[in-house]
Amino acid sequence: MRFDDWLHPTPQGLYCPPGDFYIDPVKPVARALITHGHADHARPGHGSVLATQQTLDIMALRYGAAHAESTQDIAYGTEQSIGDVSVSFHPAGHVLGSAQIAVNHKGKRIVASGDYKRADDPTCLPFEPVPCDVFITEATFALPVFRHPDDRQEIQKLLASVAQFPERAHLVGAYALGKAQRVIALLREAGYSEPIYIHGAMQKLCDYYQSQGIDLGPLAPATLEKGKSGNFAGAIVVGPPSAFADKWARRFPDPIAAFASGWMQVRQRAKQRGVELPLILSDHCDWDELLSTIRELNPEEVWITHGREDALTRWCELNGFAARPLSLVGYEEEAE
Repeated sequence: MRFDDWLHPTPQGLYCPPGDFYIDPVKPVARALITHGHADHARPGHGSVLATQQTLDIMALRYGAAHAESTQDIAYGTEQSIGDVSVSFHPAGHVLGSAQIAVNHKGKRIVASGDYKRADDPTCLPFEPVPCDVFITEATFALPVFRHPDDRQEIQKLLASVAQFPERAHLVGAYALGKAQRVIALLREAGYSEPIYIHGAMQKLCDYYQSQGIDLGPLAPATLEKGKSGNFAGAIVVGPPSAFADKWARRFPDPIAAFASGWMQVRQRAKQRGVELPLILSDHCDWDELLSTIRELNPEEVWITHGREDALTRWCELNGFAARPLSLVGYEEEAE
């Protein structure tokens, strides 16, 4: 049996016929296996959902407790039979609760990695290399130009700016799930002990991270009572990127706009967003990390999805790996 006979793309997402389930389906299906809680991978409306408990909790926070007809949690490393296959979930290092899904069938294994990163992150478990015959990898930053700097150095850039401009607030745009908590945790790791102000949209997720033992230190709402002006001079304020385009951001006097994203390596993107302090912080692998992961796993085949598929496919071919793009639809770029 060919590998794509038991896992292949469909309009709903990656489908496994012998297990009759989908991985990260983009449309409602009867049975879904979910890698992590980001909205382009975890959607509501499925019949049943299998995921790590943290991913299920995050989905409930975002969509409500009734986001699926039924849910089942699975611990990392536990093998479970579904139809004629068995599956296991393994840490992906992307965000809290994120997982790679290993699908085993007739002595062979396909690993769907979802989104993953190899950089150290104090807010989630590190990526676990899982030996496999087929490795399905993302390609968000799969171009040689993308080589992410050390994240601690980027945090030092932020702290240096805060020290240099104590009269100005620093507004840090960061995706509400994963990136915001990582930025805050890295600031705490660097010794920043002042309250960090957060947009209201981040409160539930930050509270959940705290409940899972992730120390984010003192947080305060970045809100003002009606008719009053606040003094956020010298403060660090973290909010979702969408909030920086509305009236919420205009309450801060003469702020310094920062943005935490792997895309900040592209100067034109920073300029287009009006970012004064770009912070190159990504929850995805850069080019070198993608290549080293493929070399480390040494799979029989590499399947490539959502991102710069052509460049990585070509590299695989030149380096002796059978590879093909999956061309899945419905997955966004790093929406940070």
